[in-house]
Amino acid sequence: MTENTPAISPELLEILRCPVAVHYKDKGDDPGRLELVKDSWLVCADSGYKYPIRHGIPVMLISEGEKWVDTAVEDLPVPPPEE
Repeated sequence: MTENTPAISPELLEILRCPVAVHYKDKGDDPGRLELVKDSWLVCADSGYKYPIRHGIPVMLISEGEKWVDTAVEDLPVPPPEE
C-alpha cells in the first residue's frame, strides 16, 4: 500500500458487515456497517467490535473483533499487532 492507496477499497467496505451485529434486529435495516479507522481498523458502532486490517486483509473473525471491544478507538494500535 502506498500513502495514496486506501487500506481497503470503498467497494469492499460497502459490503462488509460485522459478523456479530449483522444479526441484530434492533439496529435498523442495515446493522453491522463498518467504519474504516486509522486506515488499519474496521469498527462496528452497533457491536463495538473492532477488526484489524493486516497486510491489506480485514481479519473478520469474531474472536479477533471481541479482543478489542474495550479498547477506545483512539487507543487502537497502528499497525495492528500480528496476534
